[in-house]
Amino acid sequence: MQFNPIVIVTRAEKPAWYLSTAPYARPSLRCALWQLVTTLVPYFLLLALMVQTVRRGYPYAVTLALAFAASFLLLRIFIVFHDCTHGAFLPSPRWNRNVGYLCGLLTFTAFHDWRRSHAGHHISAGDLDRRGVGDIWTMTVDEYRAAPPLQRLGYRLYRHPLVTFGIGPTYFFCCATASRPT
Repeated sequence: MQFNPIVIVTRAEKPAWYLSTAPYARPSLRCALWQLVTTLVPYFLLLALMVQTVRRGYPYAVTLALAFAASFLLLRIFIVFHDCTHGAFLPSPRWNRNVGYLCGLLTFTAFHDWRRSHAGHHISAGDLDRRGVGDIWTMTVDEYRAAPPLQRLGYRLYRHPLVTFGIGPTYFFCCATASRPT
């Protein structure tokens, strides 16, 4: 049995970059409002433009191009939503919750459910002894070597960026969360 001592890090022992970035770890109302304005206003303008292109008979390629631009703003709305679930977007817990609900409506993600399950993800992420809550399938070298060839292939495909960042999140949000028991 190996002894792992607990190391207590004091403020003086933290690296210089940590102290220099500390002011940015606190929510700023001014920055949060600016982020909301520069995200929500263009998003709703693009949605309105998309409606107009369909109503006026423009080619669907125009609508699709606008939808592509709107998708990046929707991703940004989800990032705001994520920060609200951590209570890190606005200085007020109440307003983090309110803005989080709004962003959750726009991204079709329930605020309280996500906050609860995402906290569980942060508790166990990267801990190979407690796998399974919102983490990416990770095998140790020994587990990989002991796995049958078909499982190794599945693991390599699963870890491919196209699957990890494209197909996987789409499946998770469209299929896995819909069938998860409450």
